[in-house]
Amino acid sequence: MALHTQLPIYRAAEDLLDVVTDVVTNMQRNFKRSIGEKINLECIEIIVLVYRANVAGDKSPHLNELVERLQVINLLLRLGFNKRKLDKGAYARAIELTTSIGKQATAWRKSAGNRPLHGGQGFHG
Repeated sequence: MALHTQLPIYRAAEDLLDVVTDVVTNMQRNFKRSIGEKINLECIEIIVLVYRANVAGDKSPHLNELVERLQVINLLLRLGFNKRKLDKGAYARAIELTTSIGKQATAWRKSAGNRPLHGGQGFHG
C-alpha cells in the first residue's frame, strides 16, 4: 500500500485545496463566511477521505462520500462563479481538479473490485 500522500488523487486534492484557498481569500466577506468556508471544509474532507480509503479494507464507503463531497464543491463553485465571486480561470482550474479527482476515485473503486460509484461521473461542473 502506497502512502496516501504519494497518490495522484491526494496530490490533486491538495492542489484543489490550494486553488480554493486562494479563491476564498479574495471573496467578499459575507460570501467568504457562508460559501467560501464550506468549500474549504469540503476540500479538507476530500483529503481526509483519500487517507481513509487508502487504509480501509472496504474503500467503497469512503470513495462514495468523496464523490458526494465533490458534487457539493462543484455546486458551491458554480454558485460562486454565477454570482461573479470567482474569476473564470480559478473556476476552470477548480473544476478541472474536481473532475480529475472524481475520475481517479472511480478508477480506484473499480481496481479495488467494488461496484461502480453511485451517480457515476455525472458530477462535472
